[in-house]
Amino acid sequence: MPLSRRHFLAGAGLAGGTLLANVSVPALARAPLVDAATLGALRRNVGSVQVTALLDGYIDIGSELVIGLAEADAERLAEASFQKPGPHRAPVNAYLINLGDRLVLVDAGTSDSMGPSLGRLPAAIEAAGVSPDQIDTLLITHMHPDHINGVLTPAGQALFPNAELIVTAADYAFWHDDANMNQAPDGARPFFIGARQAAAAYANRVRQVAGEGEAVGAIRTVPLPGHTPGHAGFIVESDGEALFIWGDVVHMATYQFARPDWSIAFDVDSKLAAETRKRTLDRVAADRMLIAGMHLPFPGIGHVARDGDAYRFVPEEWPYAL
Repeated sequence: MPLSRRHFLAGAGLAGGTLLANVSVPALARAPLVDAATLGALRRNVGSVQVTALLDGYIDIGSELVIGLAEADAERLAEASFQKPGPHRAPVNAYLINLGDRLVLVDAGTSDSMGPSLGRLPAAIEAAGVSPDQIDTLLITHMHPDHINGVLTPAGQALFPNAELIVTAADYAFWHDDANMNQAPDGARPFFIGARQAAAAYANRVRQVAGEGEAVGAIRTVPLPGHTPGHAGFIVESDGEALFIWGDVVHMATYQFARPDWSIAFDVDSKLAAETRKRTLDRVAADRMLIAGMHLPFPGIGHVARDGDAYRFVPEEWPYAL
């Protein structure tokens, strides 16, 4: 029930607004700083479907990785967002969708492939009360390492023994093309190797999807090309409600809502990625659509509003179950 002023004052020991006298208040005990990781797992409903936001960890993205960035504009946007200039911390999110008859994980984090600030997804899944063997579908927005490497254990085995791995046909083809790998810069070649290893571990359980249509149950695929050729989002619908999980449409919330023309160095086609971002932002703002993003501030769920000729992210105000 709603918290009234009377309930608040009573709970605070302020009956009638008067401080209760002669109440002994113990001193707060000192405690050492905690080194243990904070586990990220927050549940909300989309109609009758349960969606749990999961946190794999974070990466720090330097401004030198933003294509088209103008320093003066970046400083202004950072200040407006109460941020300091320099690298911006981006979470790596994933989403667990309980359809009732299927348990679907959208993206899988990094495993141990990208450093100590990442690889927490298995612990977050456990915190959500789920074990990897219960997950029967893996939906991958694209085959970059922070989205697909987590389908593997650190030893390179399939982490989800009963899951079907669903990837887009365009992404599968791109990352399995030897000509693409041989032409890629040295720093990008591990992306190809990781994508291939992940797919190989699920060899007889890989399904490729193309275009816009049903991925599994109430979840449909939406192509969002540019970041990678087969980059896609997924829309889950239930009882008249919908959530659009848009993958990597935005990497840096501080900058790219205001400047959707700014792309990221990880884009395979930065021009097409910017066009896709502008089109997607326009769509979700016009339709007042609930969205979720893999690099939006955790739990990464909210709305997009127009802000003059640009956009802004409006996080949800705590619809989550405890």
